[in-house]
Amino acid sequence: MQTLKFTELNLSNEILKAVQDMGFEEATPIQTLAIPKMMSGSDIIGQAQTGTGKTAAFGIPILEKIDAKNKNVQAIILCPTRELAIQVAEELKLLSKYKKGLNIVPVYGGQPINRQMMALSKGAQIIIGTPGRVIDHLERRTLKLDQASTVVLDEADEMLDMGFRDDIELILKSIPEQRQTVFFSATMPKEFLFLTKKYQKHPETIKVVNEKLTVPLIEQFYFDVREHQKLEALTRCLDMYDPQLSLVFCNTKKRVDEVTASLQARGYSADAIHGDMNQSQRDRVMAKFRSGSIELLIATDVAARGIDVDDVEMVFNFDVPKDDEDYVHRIGRTGRAGKTGKAYSFVAGKDIYKLRDIQRYTKANIKRISVPSLADVENIKTALLMEKVKEAMQDEKDNEKYVRMAESLISDDVTSLDVAAALLKMAVDADKREQEEKADVFAKQQSAGYSNTGARDRGMTRLFISIGKKDGVRAGDFVGAIAGETGLPGDVIGNIKILESFSFVEVPSEHADNVINALNSSNIKGKRVSVEPAKESAGAVRHEDSGGNRRGDSRGSGNYRHDHYGRKRFNQQGR
Repeated sequence: MQTLKFTELNLSNEILKAVQDMGFEEATPIQTLAIPKMMSGSDIIGQAQTGTGKTAAFGIPILEKIDAKNKNVQAIILCPTRELAIQVAEELKLLSKYKKGLNIVPVYGGQPINRQMMALSKGAQIIIGTPGRVIDHLERRTLKLDQASTVVLDEADEMLDMGFRDDIELILKSIPEQRQTVFFSATMPKEFLFLTKKYQKHPETIKVVNEKLTVPLIEQFYFDVREHQKLEALTRCLDMYDPQLSLVFCNTKKRVDEVTASLQARGYSADAIHGDMNQSQRDRVMAKFRSGSIELLIATDVAARGIDVDDVEMVFNFDVPKDDEDYVHRIGRTGRAGKTGKAYSFVAGKDIYKLRDIQRYTKANIKRISVPSLADVENIKTALLMEKVKEAMQDEKDNEKYVRMAESLISDDVTSLDVAAALLKMAVDADKREQEEKADVFAKQQSAGYSNTGARDRGMTRLFISIGKKDGVRAGDFVGAIAGETGLPGDVIGNIKILESFSFVEVPSEHADNVINALNSSNIKGKRVSVEPAKESAGAVRHEDSGGNRRGDSRGSGNYRHDHYGRKRFNQQGR
């Protein structure tokens, strides 16, 4: 179909300027179809996959119709997961940056509810939330929807598969009947069609068929590594392949900052770009990248959309992207203008299933290869050193002083060849010692895992966390905090035991370092926490509660339900 430019969609100057800042000129098919119909007030059924630009498709019309002077909730967007809610909120904030007086508040589980209550008390025109947390706020009367005129269900089929139908209906009944109701869904199951008939009025259907994007000039590889090995594996690749310009993609802004800081500390010419940076900051970073004054750009998907550089040699997926199309867009940053490129993904644990989905979608052969060994890196560095020596030999004038120094070492028993060999050996050995130190760390990470922590299940590490019943903490708070801070899926989190003053949580051993580091710099239930590997005796003898309860107490009770992808999600008190 023929798409339109954003300038052809009768948008305000504020929105057009924000869209331009984000690097967009032409609307996607779903945006071309949905924006005019939503602006007219019609109810919409949109069938589109994630990654087609549907957030802007419903977000732009909502932003255009909001009355900034009215501080009541005028629009609510429901999402199946906290990750999607955060993503939608971030994109709407970017789109509304020039709209004065707008307040967008995301509400989701895993974040302290008091913080959300405070944000809501200041007035918010747009709410983006997960069904369970929205219900919590409705029941507490901290959220009122009696003046909402637009409701959007994003990924409605997934919400239904996760068991949110009752919550969705309760929320819809809390909104005035005179409203615009918009449903976006990848599929059209019976439950979905039932909701459209019950809650929509003469809806217009928009369907966009996903086009499979191809990347024929890009060689694609992946490394099977543990989470905490990724940084070392990345640096090995950079040392081995020595790309002039390369992109490193992470799934979160926090991860971008962490990876950038780690690379800079190791001496790599790297900088970051993500949504928390203002436009002038992003422009400065991009100017440095285009000019080659930085060789590594670490980015999130949203921030990277405006990146258009023809000479990117390699793309590294530090995190496997959540969406198939994000993968295509990421690796498509290399292999441009008829050039070839390479893409490498670091796959940890259950990410392998996501990679298989990506392979099916792209119909590409993504080859598994080994992380470059120390010997590989040493051979490459030795070859580079020899090239530098050859270049230095060409400059006879600057070498005069060193020629005299070499001559002073030559005697009846020592030849010039002996001196050259000794100097080369010193240079190579110095670099080798540095690599061996890195290898020791890498080997320890490979074989480490925490032993004697009292974990019930093999391959799990039991963590001690310094809050418990007296702090009002529940199992869902731990699941939400770990998932939110590390991106670790809730279904891989094991046994949770909540005692009076502290708690124990089991996580996969390969992710233990990441969880410890993330939680030690975060809050749970508004309280700063201390996290460390548990001692076996602490859990097994001294601190075990008499009932041996998995979840501690009634405040930690709950169950798991499976989402659309077969993953288990913690259902706190039935939500």
